[in-house]
Amino acid sequence: MPSKTRKYRGSRTHGRGIKAGRGAGKQGGRGNAGLHKYKFKSMLIYAPDHFGRHGFKRPPAVQQFPVAVNVGELEGLVPLLKAGQAFREEGGAAVADLSRIGVERLLGGGKPRRPWKVYVPHASAHAKEKVEVLTAPPEGPASPGP
Repeated sequence: MPSKTRKYRGSRTHGRGIKAGRGAGKQGGRGNAGLHKYKFKSMLIYAPDHFGRHGFKRPPAVQQFPVAVNVGELEGLVPLLKAGQAFREEGGAAVADLSRIGVERLLGGGKPRRPWKVYVPHASAHAKEKVEVLTAPPEGPASPGP
């Protein structure tokens, strides 16, 4: 490809403007270059939180990750509950002690297929509307269902 240098003889910038011939010269560098120098004021205006640390990370010793189950998943847990002797049926309702299989929290997602009475340490308000939640587990082992 022939050069256009001859065409631009006598012009100072060869049609490229000041400092725009190579790299990202005219815009003062690419990306975030210069945010601590010549682009500092625009950084303060448009991205004041760009530098530094933000937020707080809780120590792992303090964090809790409770095992939670939705109301709609109770029917699928019946074999596991029976194996852990935490399930029985009384009067057409299923009774389950979720704390025996390690579940600490009952959430309200889904719909139960039958009436349930559930022993669990914590339950959401939505879960309490859908099933009967009992906080104190029954005394002794649960009798296995029929």
